[in-house]
Amino acid sequence: MEKDMFGISRLKVNLHMHTTLSDGSKTPEEAAEIYKKAGYDVVAITDHWIHRDSGEIGGLRILSGAEYNIGGGDASTGVYHILGIGCSKKPNLTQEAGPQKIIDEVHRCSGIAILAHPAWSLNTAQQAAALNGVDATEIFNSVSDEGESSRPYSGDFVDTAACQGLFYPLVADDDTHMYNGCDDTKAWIMLEAKITDSDEALLQAIKEEKFYATQGPEIHIRRNGDEITVLCSPVSRISFFSNAVWAPERGHRGTGLIKAVCHVQPWEKFIRAEVTDEQGRKAWSKVIRL
Repeated sequence: MEKDMFGISRLKVNLHMHTTLSDGSKTPEEAAEIYKKAGYDVVAITDHWIHRDSGEIGGLRILSGAEYNIGGGDASTGVYHILGIGCSKKPNLTQEAGPQKIIDEVHRCSGIAILAHPAWSLNTAQQAAALNGVDATEIFNSVSDEGESSRPYSGDFVDTAACQGLFYPLVADDDTHMYNGCDDTKAWIMLEAKITDSDEALLQAIKEEKFYATQGPEIHIRRNGDEITVLCSPVSRISFFSNAVWAPERGHRGTGLIKAVCHVQPWEKFIRAEVTDEQGRKAWSKVIRL
């Protein structure tokens, strides 16, 4: 557990990882040890189609989870990977289920449904619009940049979806498979919660967007009328994104930047921010509806 720049307690959380129970290279015990040593407070072990109950491994808190992947490897026919996190019981699903059935069943089991790596899956805003009840989406997925199509970043999907009125909490996850230093302990969320909180409270905090997604930097975004302010740990770049393909005050570069301000245009529908530090590590704010 850490405290942010405002003194708020936050948990370091990874919601997407695999073990030898499916296609990961480490056992659950080995994986938990790696993440605990890296300072994580909570992880969800999300092996493919294998539900794991909440619990604890080697002193690391485990949220229940699984990854339900459908559509094979051809994005032209539709590929969907959906994380079921925090389910109170095993969802009753088979691999013939469609994406909406998976989402509905995860909700029936009191979990949250996260659309995984939409850029890697080449998901479109039109596909997302056909799904009801997606609780969050990954804006960054570490393994997708490690020999897996080099599409780790889903910001374009997030922005085109927001243009159509689809607003999702944005998580960053590892989707760890290889544990080779490239796809493990590289991306996470910093969740406003305490380790003593219930699973239900953690899920609610995610749904209420009480977190930021990051590879290291800290980021906070605030709105006051038409003024949007980002506060962050020292970075070299602060960028704002919206449905405006061009607008003033959207790109800020320098050394040790800790704040940036922009003013929204009357026709803008949403805005979000990203920061990049000197090491190239990023953090992502939530999407603010305008």
